[in-house]
Amino acid sequence: MASSVAGAEVVTGKVSVLSKRDHLGKSTIQGNHQSLLQAKLPYSKTNWGCRPYKENTKLYCRRSCRMQSAQTHKKPIEDTIDLSSKLLSSTAGQVITCKAAVAWGPGQPLKIEEVQVAPPQAMEVRIKVYYTALCRTDFVFWEAKGQTPLFPRIFGHEAAGVVESVGEGVTDLKPGDKVLPVFTGECKECRHCKSEDSNMCDLLRINSGRGVMISDGKSRFSIDGKPIYHFVGTSTFSEYTVVHVGCVAKINPEAPLDKVCILSCGVATGMGATLNVGKPKKGSTVAIFGLGSVGLAAAEGARIAGASQIIGIGSNSAKFEQAKLFGVTEFINPADYEKPIQQVIAERTDGGVDCSIECTGNVKTMIQAFESCHDGWGVSVLVGVPHSEAVFATHPVNFLNERTLKGTFFGNYKPRSDLPGLVEMYLNKELELDKFITHEVSFADINKAFDYMTNREGLRTLIKVAD
Repeated sequence: MASSVAGAEVVTGKVSVLSKRDHLGKSTIQGNHQSLLQAKLPYSKTNWGCRPYKENTKLYCRRSCRMQSAQTHKKPIEDTIDLSSKLLSSTAGQVITCKAAVAWGPGQPLKIEEVQVAPPQAMEVRIKVYYTALCRTDFVFWEAKGQTPLFPRIFGHEAAGVVESVGEGVTDLKPGDKVLPVFTGECKECRHCKSEDSNMCDLLRINSGRGVMISDGKSRFSIDGKPIYHFVGTSTFSEYTVVHVGCVAKINPEAPLDKVCILSCGVATGMGATLNVGKPKKGSTVAIFGLGSVGLAAAEGARIAGASQIIGIGSNSAKFEQAKLFGVTEFINPADYEKPIQQVIAERTDGGVDCSIECTGNVKTMIQAFESCHDGWGVSVLVGVPHSEAVFATHPVNFLNERTLKGTFFGNYKPRSDLPGLVEMYLNKELELDKFITHEVSFADINKAFDYMTNREGLRTLIKVAD
């Protein structure tokens, strides 16, 4: 087996393509300068993502992707990755031995081990992970309370890195590309991927119980020949990982990986629930149920949409000051009232909010969020995942009075097509990410991230995986 080699990346060439994206970060008309002037091509590719033009998308073509130019973006101090000083070709096609944080059993502290990472097979990409973050989904399956245990396993799915090598058939990625691995995918061939209304890919939809690659049913991780299981197709708690190409979003080469890594799960989920599903209008009222990372991302979406009143609902009043940073204008703690919280909200908003976003997964809270919407036009979006036995019960009149209940998966974003647009929003200073990152730890101290989450301290913990 080949020993681990400090992988480095081939510098990318000048980008000659311009991409236009709408106010939600979704791509619209794309292509070279001439095609943009004509504005007639329904499909066209850029170097980092594509999405068909939508006739009903408001404010489309409002911004363009930043080009790879020092005059456009200065390289952030935090992101010191040198993509031009090394070559990755020396490790392509070889097994790489590297460090990974392995979970050996439910609730057991992760252990830094030397693992072997096999080369990518057909339609797969091997990525050098630079930064990752701990999401509650990792935490829940690590605890394995209520889930079927699958160990030993490498968790992690919210991350950013650089392509080290690609497998057969991969044509839109190359070594040196900055990317976001994502827990769900976009094959671009199935009915869902071809639909403008869905992001639930038939081939690459999240499967938390599968610990192997879909192509051959085998793991790409091993220790002394014994397989280590994958997690949701990403396993980013490793210096190198192998991911299906459909679960890899190519992003602007100027993007700072230590910031944009959190876009590959929680932030996109919450923000998209508001912008893509709830779709509040400027000046509207929005209620956010649950003020964790996803809930605050939903509030950030409401702020971007121009909501005039953003109400945060939670059981911890101490979170209100932090929530203000994300646009929350007032806070309600249900424990402070004897009456139902939906009645409290109705009294504060002249009959109910225009849009409510539920981010707790508690079915009682889901019902409260729905019933807090104004009749006639109110829209409620469910983001949290309830337990398997939960039953949603409300009076049918709530629907007959023209309230709308919706669900969302990953904020309705298509990973490969839409995540590049969110990165552009950050680079354009239209989306704030730094405030989500409340702790930073080294890879060796990854268990501190689990401690922070256990104690409910902070929002996202950034983990520096590789130098």
